[in-house]
Amino acid sequence: MFIGTLVKKDSKLGYSNKKDKLLYNLFVDKIKEGEEVEIFVCIKGHKANVAQISKVHASIRVIAMELGYSFEDMKLLVKQRAGLCFEVEDDDKRKVVCKSFADCSSHEISLAIQACNELAERNNIILG
Repeated sequence: MFIGTLVKKDSKLGYSNKKDKLLYNLFVDKIKEGEEVEIFVCIKGHKANVAQISKVHASIRVIAMELGYSFEDMKLLVKQRAGLCFEVEDDDKRKVVCKSFADCSSHEISLAIQACNELAERNNIILG
């Protein structure tokens, strides 16, 4: 998977930095001849974008599979580690409510991606 940032300059999209260009080229080198690639492009904003949400979901699936958890259990664990869960009181009962990834800011989803990376690293799991 490649996630990077491009910038429009002189009516063309170009890499925002050398790192993104290098990562893109490494990604292209791994593609086998005839293999299809799915692409998503959007204008970068303050809300989490589809690419970020897709990345966190893909990471959660890999970690859950490797550690024997369900996707939902691992997603809850990641949200807790990223600080996206809150304890609330409803009808004199305390319960935990977690923010949906779709409602997260770009910063919050980055925290979730980081939580995935840390979980993977601690368990010797390589995320693509």
